[in-house]
Amino acid sequence: MNPAIVGTSLRSLASLLARTWHIDVIGEEHVRRLEQERKPFLYAVWHGQLLAPLWHRRDQHITLLVSAHHDGGYLAAAARGWGYNLVRGSSTRGGVGGLRGLLRTLGERRTAAVTPDGPRGPAHKAKPGIVAAAQQAGAVIVPVGVSTRTSWQLRSWDRFVVPKPFAHVNIRYGTPLSIDAGADGLSAGTRRLEHALVRLGEGARCSG
Repeated sequence: MNPAIVGTSLRSLASLLARTWHIDVIGEEHVRRLEQERKPFLYAVWHGQLLAPLWHRRDQHITLLVSAHHDGGYLAAAARGWGYNLVRGSSTRGGVGGLRGLLRTLGERRTAAVTPDGPRGPAHKAKPGIVAAAQQAGAVIVPVGVSTRTSWQLRSWDRFVVPKPFAHVNIRYGTPLSIDAGADGLSAGTRRLEHALVRLGEGARCSG
C-alpha cells in the first residue's frame, strides 16, 4: 500500500484523536530560552513516545529525521502534514544522508527532532549518531519524556504509545545537554542522554 496515502490517513485520524487530549507541559522554559538565544538544538524522544510531542510541536518547521525504511514512509507522510521538514535516512550505520541532513539543519540554526533508539531499536537504548551530530554542529540536545495513564500500545518493537481519547498527556522537556569534544565526550554524552530520557519518562509518570 502507498505509504503516502496510509500516512495521510493515519495523520487525519491522529489529529482527530489529539484534539481531545489534555496536555500538561513541564520545562518549556528550556525551549524558549534556546529559541530566544537562536541556538541550534535537537529534540530527542524515544521512538515509542513520539506521537504526542509531534502533535504538540506541529507547524513549527522542525526538521524530523525519518528512517529511509519503508515503514518510515508512513511517518514521513504524517509528519509532513503537521508542518515538519523531513530528512530521510538514519543517524546509525549506513545513515550518512541522515547525518548530513541533521548537520545542515543545525548549521543553519534550525531545530531538529530525532529518536535516539530508532529506527529499529532496541527500545530505550540511545545510539551515538545523534549525539555525534550535536557534537559536530556545536548544538545542544533537549531530552523529552512523555507519559499518559490511558493509552494503547502497539505490538511493535518500540511499543508505540497512542494516548486514548481525552487522555491526560504529560510532556517534560529536560535541561539541554551540551556534548564535549572527542570520543570520550561522545560516549559520555550518549550515556547522559539515555539517563535523562529514562528519568524524564519516570517524572512524567509521577506527575500524571
